[in-house]
Amino acid sequence: MRWATRAGLAGLALGAVATTVAVERLTVSRSVRRQAREALDAAGPFGTLRGEPGTAFADDGTELHYEVEEAPGGAAGTVVFCHGYCLNQDVWHFQRAALRGRVRAVYWDQRGHGRSAPGRAQRERGEPLHIRQLGRDLRAVLDAAAPEGPVVLVGHSMGGMTVMSLVERHPDYVARRVAGVALLATSAGDLAQVDYGFPAPVVRAARRAAPGVLRALGSQAELVERGRRAVGDLYAGLIRRYSFGDPETVDPAVARFAERLIESVPIDVVAEFYPAFAEHATWEALTTLHTLSEDLPVLVLVGDRDEITPPEHSGRIASALPAAEFTTLPGAGHLVLLEEPEAVTARLVELLTRSIGCHGPTAD
Repeated sequence: MRWATRAGLAGLALGAVATTVAVERLTVSRSVRRQAREALDAAGPFGTLRGEPGTAFADDGTELHYEVEEAPGGAAGTVVFCHGYCLNQDVWHFQRAALRGRVRAVYWDQRGHGRSAPGRAQRERGEPLHIRQLGRDLRAVLDAAAPEGPVVLVGHSMGGMTVMSLVERHPDYVARRVAGVALLATSAGDLAQVDYGFPAPVVRAARRAAPGVLRALGSQAELVERGRRAVGDLYAGLIRRYSFGDPETVDPAVARFAERLIESVPIDVVAEFYPAFAEHATWEALTTLHTLSEDLPVLVLVGDRDEITPPEHSGRIASALPAAEFTTLPGAGHLVLLEEPEAVTARLVELLTRSIGCHGPTAD
């Protein structure tokens, strides 16, 4: 019982906090639930778009997978998409579909996510992971996939933190190469203050327990993955609860796609990344962006029901960048790019048009 309590607290600290699942869903047989998930997986082409693959090498030798979508007739620049924690490049499915053939685009997987290898510094030398490492990883991808011309950096959640880390570490590069920035549902720091809608004492207890519990879970990865499958409905309910503003209105196939993305990240990678968020702070990056803001288009966007990186965090970023466009999407949660794809894509097209040019009509 004590172990179950500690595991539950760790889940809270990751944003997957226990919620009520409908009784009728829990009473349906496991085989029927499996068939339903398989039907949803086949319902749409989510996550099937592919580009020309490439490999970048981080400063510790980690292999980082990226894919390039070229624009016919050349392009004025390149837009680089950085995904969030426990996701991969496929989370940009709707934006990728809409922008194909309109801009040169690069999609990449953060270390340990998607098709990228686990961090060598972490696995071979036992070094802790920091967000600044992800900023260095992004620089390696840029050097490999977009060595010339202007670039627009788009980051969601941890991807936005990655972008800000690059800005903080390489201000000269930003001034010389970066033509625009989009920060979606992200934070520049103070994530330890996020309560996920729970009372402060519960959150404090969860954060104290989380590092030790996650280390234990990471050392029993196979057992944990079996447990994920065993409690599939409850796990899916948690994902929907903290991914979307109103889970009941989201296309079930899209909700299942989000579930698959999150399920695909091994628990040892989840454990490896988690401590980095407590110390994340990239406020100096905002100073750099503010200095450049008159000439640098910046988009800050968040859903007003985001409980992972709450709207107040995007508000603080926007306050530090008074020239930025600040957009709040009513009713949307943390995976705003899946929940409100048309609105997100439209804002990105506006940014790209101002920064490097974006051709043709918006795709449906």
